[in-house]
Amino acid sequence: MDSSVYQVYEDEIQLLKEEIKLLSEKYEDIKQESTFFSDEEVLMSAKLFQREFLRERKGHTPPSDLTAELESLERDLSFLEKFTGIQITSHSKKTLEKTVNRTVRKHRLSGNCQSLPFCLEFQLLEVQNKENVSAAITDLSIIVESGLCSELSKFVSSTEERGNLLMFFRSFSSYAEWCKHRRCTFLHFKAKYPSIVILPEGQEGDHIILRNPQLPGFELMIVWKVHINEEGTTTPVLDLLPKVPEQVGEQKKAAIDNAPTCFRSMLLLFGIETAIENLIQVFSLEK
Repeated sequence: MDSSVYQVYEDEIQLLKEEIKLLSEKYEDIKQESTFFSDEEVLMSAKLFQREFLRERKGHTPPSDLTAELESLERDLSFLEKFTGIQITSHSKKTLEKTVNRTVRKHRLSGNCQSLPFCLEFQLLEVQNKENVSAAITDLSIIVESGLCSELSKFVSSTEERGNLLMFFRSFSSYAEWCKHRRCTFLHFKAKYPSIVILPEGQEGDHIILRNPQLPGFELMIVWKVHINEEGTTTPVLDLLPKVPEQVGEQKKAAIDNAPTCFRSMLLLFGIETAIENLIQVFSLEK
């Protein structure tokens, strides 16, 4: 093989080493502020570099060690996405200020978590001293879907004031996971009991309605809210709201009025899915 070809390979390998070194340094600098963001930036940069490198090679097989490293990075990215439910779809940054020991960059990050979209904008201040690099997030702005609960909006406002990206990702991931669980549970019972279970707001709604064809005018509404406080603690809250026709007897009406209390007791004893299952089965047998 011509010596000039060997030189091309050596130059490309050297460029790779320098790129990996820069990514590693960047990762160490900012990982204390946001574990999720740091990992995503490293992995996305590696994938971008892989595409550019292969395009420049025009069909030549890359060195085996480079291929193995890139495959490992892609596996890490896949694991992160599955473990957290967070997918970063776009990222851009712009340097606003750069001196010998101080750098300010503006970042914009978009993605989704369990199908719930989000968009972040913030400034990252990096200060270099003799021993290490300190980093701080300022001017944090978070945009989430406007149709979500008002409590989530309060949590987002609180997180923006604190500039805490890690808390946002951790709590938003938990919130999105409960929303996904609610959606899957409602769809499961709709498929299992199609003539009884109604989804008035579709699969993304926060309640379902139970109707028994043998009991006209009578229905049960199961409400499932996902609460999140300003500290980021996420809690599912379920309740039962019965609708009773006027002609129902007093004895039966008294039993129905006690249904919400019984439903809450079943939630504590059996869990969400079993409690709903038992309620549907009892309701479907009523005539």
